[in-house]
Amino acid sequence: MPKITHILFDCDNTLVLSEDLAFEACAEVANEVLAANNIPDRYTGPGLITDFVGMNFRGMLKALATKFALKISPEDEERYVKREEDQVIATLLKKAEPCVNCDPELEKLAASKKYGLAVVSSSAKRRVLASVKKVGQDKFFPESVVFSAATSLDKPTSKPDPAIYLHACEVLGKQPGECVAVEDSKSGTLSAVRAGIPTIGYVGSYPEEKQEEMRKLLLETGAKVVMKDWKEFEGMLAKIEAL
Repeated sequence: MPKITHILFDCDNTLVLSEDLAFEACAEVANEVLAANNIPDRYTGPGLITDFVGMNFRGMLKALATKFALKISPEDEERYVKREEDQVIATLLKKAEPCVNCDPELEKLAASKKYGLAVVSSSAKRRVLASVKKVGQDKFFPESVVFSAATSLDKPTSKPDPAIYLHACEVLGKQPGECVAVEDSKSGTLSAVRAGIPTIGYVGSYPEEKQEEMRKLLLETGAKVVMKDWKEFEGMLAKIEAL
């Protein structure tokens, strides 16, 4: 196995506890879309998480269009995406917090100078930057190493498409096998695995009663190892490097 030189982190509920906050704001816009199309169904934040965790809002709109046979024009899609992004960012700037025990591990990684660090997210770059800045992680992740499937690519996409991971590797000048990804969702893990990047699953942001279910799912999806607490990260990384 090539020497690992870079660690690529998902953002939402991997670095920053943002998923619940984001989906509450996101549900408001999703329900606007349904109402505008005379669909009686309505979503709550938790309901959206169940159906669409790991997707950005553009991917969610496409999934909603398929599920409910909606016709959303490109102009309306852009308008909805911008509105959702604004609402989510406003919420995150007020309430976002780092994932438990994540910051000490980032501090150790930065101090070691052994690895390059980057963020690879489905979420819009403006949202990711707002999240990491709110929790003080921007010192680890300058804008140049924050990659967004929604806004960094010529053609916007969403995980599980591997395009954003492949793009990040290209920009960083690295082969996928020289990197390790850290992901909390099935779609994110699939994205990294399909790109050829060995992946550490993280389930610490899920309710305790769901963590074992998610651990099994991420392993089945292709994660090499899964951690429940960021305190396990160093050991998990060592296991991958020993493969």
